[in-house]
Amino acid sequence: MKKTLNPADCGNPRRRLTPDARLLFQTRGLRLFAYGMLSVILALYLMEIGLNENQIGLLLSLTLAGDVVISLGLTNVADRISRRRTLLIGAALMVFAGVVFSLTRNFLALTAAAIIGTISPSGNEVGPFLAVEQAALTQGIQDDVRTRVFAWYSLTGSLTTALGALCGGALAEKVGHLRSAPVEGYRTVVICYALLGLALGVLFARLSPAAEAAHTAVTGNRAQSARLLGLQRSRNVVFRLSALFMVDAFAGGLVVQSLVAYWFHARFGVAPGLLGTIFFGANIVAGLSALLAASLAARFGLVKTMVWTHVPSNLLLMLIPLMPNLPLAAAVLLARFSISQMDVPTRQSYTMALVDPAERSAAAGIANVARTGASALAPLVTGRLFGAALMGVPFIASGSLKIVYDLALYRGFRNLKPPEERSSE
Repeated sequence: MKKTLNPADCGNPRRRLTPDARLLFQTRGLRLFAYGMLSVILALYLMEIGLNENQIGLLLSLTLAGDVVISLGLTNVADRISRRRTLLIGAALMVFAGVVFSLTRNFLALTAAAIIGTISPSGNEVGPFLAVEQAALTQGIQDDVRTRVFAWYSLTGSLTTALGALCGGALAEKVGHLRSAPVEGYRTVVICYALLGLALGVLFARLSPAAEAAHTAVTGNRAQSARLLGLQRSRNVVFRLSALFMVDAFAGGLVVQSLVAYWFHARFGVAPGLLGTIFFGANIVAGLSALLAASLAARFGLVKTMVWTHVPSNLLLMLIPLMPNLPLAAAVLLARFSISQMDVPTRQSYTMALVDPAERSAAAGIANVARTGASALAPLVTGRLFGAALMGVPFIASGSLKIVYDLALYRGFRNLKPPEERSSE
């Protein structure tokens, strides 16, 4: 009998999760800690080893582009070849990327590792992990608490990203001072990233068969379609959502965390340790806001919560480059983060609610790959703008595009409700 959550325990639904689901909360935390560490110093490290702004933008774009191909391939077959095996492959790609980045300054070698491996320039999810974990989490919970579980899942990621950013900045600065070479501090963080990928693989190896998908029989042309795309009845809504997610993701890719950290460093001369502190605070407030998002969604609905918390955060994003000093710029960044991620658990919950259970890994994978693919071009654009001394333009362009996405999402999906909202009408 499938283990479910009792709505009476919604204050912290993690207490009633299955052992596999609790393990996935741990892997989410460890992975986002690694991403947070790396994102704060990645652009600075690449600059120290001899790359210019245009090369850094290109490398980060290729990192995301490579992730598109690998993630799409893995998530579309994850429910057939084993979710556990898919996650282990993702962890191995983290280790590979970290090792290569720590050993070479050669641009071609770095590019190859960026394309094949798993590197997060934003501090957010990349690779096949998120889609597979979302599918595994969703199959063990009831509809009326799904959003709250995703809110705690998002909070786990935000808090550990924040801690990773703090530790990454502090570690890089400390080692850099001890060795009188900033690049050695940055390289130490990259090595730690590879080691954390190895630890992640150890945790994934502990997943039980209960985390795997329950297969349903399909025949004829529909079976062939499922083998090709991983989707059947959910295909139309997933493609519509993914098209909109691409707009939002491209806009977000213009201001990935590693490039924002570089902007603070170039504009105000902020040291790695202080950068880590700034992004520690930003990710903390972002994580805490996820719990409020679940409460708002329960009252107003998932789509309204996604849209009307996102619009003001984008206006704040556009204000950051207009601030005349570091305290004001950091304050606006924190204010923006306090609401910018409220759409994340609601978006994830909404996507999972609209698709058939047997299609959830594929649906989440396609949606996430669409986001990653669109965002892949954006760092290249930002790198060129930074190189041309137009350092405020990416913030304004990003905020504007995100508002376009918000309004289009509301217009197209406000009447398409998830099961828990339909049942309450």
